[in-house]
Amino acid sequence: MKIFISAGEPSGDLHGSNLAKALLVHNPAIELFGFGGSKMQEANCKLIYPLADFAVMGLYQSLKAYPQFKKILQLAIDHFVRCKPDVLVLIDYPGFHWHLAAAAKKLGIPVIYFVPPQIWAWASWRVKKMRRLTDLVLCNFPFEETWFKQNNVPAKLIGHPFYDQILNQKLDEEFIAGEKSKPGLPIGLLPGSRNQEVAMNFETLFRAATLLNKQHPETRFLVAAFSEAHKTTILDKIKNTNLPIEVHTQKTPEIMNMAYACASVSGSVSLELLGAQTPSVIIFQTSPLMSIAARVLKHTPYITLVNLLAGKELFPERFGYYCSSKWVFNQLSEWVKHPEKHNALVQELGALKASTISAGASKKGAIEIINFIENKKAQAASAA
Repeated sequence: MKIFISAGEPSGDLHGSNLAKALLVHNPAIELFGFGGSKMQEANCKLIYPLADFAVMGLYQSLKAYPQFKKILQLAIDHFVRCKPDVLVLIDYPGFHWHLAAAAKKLGIPVIYFVPPQIWAWASWRVKKMRRLTDLVLCNFPFEETWFKQNNVPAKLIGHPFYDQILNQKLDEEFIAGEKSKPGLPIGLLPGSRNQEVAMNFETLFRAATLLNKQHPETRFLVAAFSEAHKTTILDKIKNTNLPIEVHTQKTPEIMNMAYACASVSGSVSLELLGAQTPSVIIFQTSPLMSIAARVLKHTPYITLVNLLAGKELFPERFGYYCSSKWVFNQLSEWVKHPEKHNALVQELGALKASTISAGASKKGAIEIINFIENKKAQAASAA
């Protein structure tokens, strides 16, 4: 049994690694290949290309990277022809993955989406592509499964693989104890995992932190940098500040769990913040062109997964070119000034967490993928 897994960003690399582990638990003889990152490689998935390290976002950056994407696609096609995997498994990252799926289908390789893109929220017309290019969508949320089935796309609910990460997380208690022993009210700043996210959003978070500390001198700030490169970039931006601020790598879960509140770039990280029951402000600053396009293509009242699950705005959110640092400051300041509002939100997050978060998505996904391959082989054998 041969499976090709493709993940184009760091979160996808994490989900791909957990899926790879689950597949090998069920069948150690499975051969795993794919695009991804170091986590997938550590999980015994042979990388054809480190696509997760090449994560790009936005129209301009995608067009700029087109020649490289074309080369990466050809690497996949060459592998498909040479090794003929039993299935291609995609993890989010729809722009490139539509082309990868089309190439696989052309060669008779079935396609399964594990962690599908949120096309029910953005540019829903893309469901036609999903219907044409995939054989099965493994859904993360109940409303997602319903939506895909209503649009005649084969879909099964398995839950979100981030829930596995949340429930099985082992925190660095020594780090948490050390930070808690320091004076001040800790506020987490989460600037994202991609270079462009940090470039577009960190200064807004930093200015908001400066405003908050001016009004509430008891606050101090912990930045969760995704990589050492991001840490270097951020330290350079804050080198002349007197703000009580620290920058850490590999401590994102710890910062989320110990912070009084967080200000974060939008993404599936909001599910981790839900797991930590940490009141958070969510932003996603983009270029003016992307802001206009997003408003036209958006089909849901919220962009944050936690708000979509709750059916209301638990995490204040702001999307677009004008993500004001003053607005972020105002949201955080409300929780600092009014602990009762903060505590009430913690209770609401706890109730939502209890009703929505359950483990097992990677295991369920692995079982669905293996069953799909076995059924395909049984059908081919009976037809012969």
